Amino acid sequence: MKPNLGYPVGPPVTVSMDVLGKVLTGLRAINPSAEILIVEGVCSNEPLADIAIKNGLTPLLTDGVQLLNADELDCIEYSNQSPEPVRFQTMWAPRILQEVDCRISVSAFKKTTLKGRDLISASLKNLYGLFPRAKYRARSPHSRGQLHRPSVPLLLQDVYFSIGHLFDGGVVDCDLKFVSHDYKPDKGDSFDVGRVIWGNDLLAVDQKACEVGEEAEAMYLAPILQLRTRK
Repeated sequence: MKPNLGYPVGPPVTVSMDVLGKVLTGLRAINPSAEILIVEGVCSNEPLADIAIKNGLTPLLTDGVQLLNADELDCIEYSNQSPEPVRFQTMWAPRILQEVDCRISVSAFKKTTLKGRDLISASLKNLYGLFPRAKYRARSPHSRGQLHRPSVPLLLQDVYFSIGHLFDGGVVDCDLKFVSHDYKPDKGDSFDVGRVIWGNDLLAVDQKACEVGEEAEAMYLAPILQLRTRK
């Protein structure tokens, strides 16, 4: 499970523990003995363990549920299966993605503005936290600046066709919508939506999240859907 917990700030900047807890309860109902790995890589100078405590994750780490820091995991190169890679022919991400039985993205729903254009963050953008900062950092050691060039909507094509297509499902916490004043994904305003979107296709989930969140469809969706038909 890849939750959006990269910042030491509660919902809607990050996913709510209520939604995350219900996802865990649902997984337990299907398989009571499953080993559940919560994997996240932070976008902050605070360590993941401290963020987990601040955001209230600790009570959910019961028997069989383990928190792993994506930046500390063994990584391998995943082939970019896009017919037209944007920048990366391969992308480095945790090896564990190919070793588990099921992969789920559990995200918040956020809108930031970068270079005058709206950027939606939902189940696909949530996967940025899986890429090692040591490999994809730029000026700041706390972020993955290499994944912002030439733009996030374009790079999300490479993200989807390298690891996004491996994900078996996505959940978007649309109880509250977060809208940033600018490009900062942890400072802004929240708006009531009152919905949680889930499904077995990250792109369909993100489309629905934009609809119920009353936002224009995310710029990355149509190009990826078109490329997917060509594979």
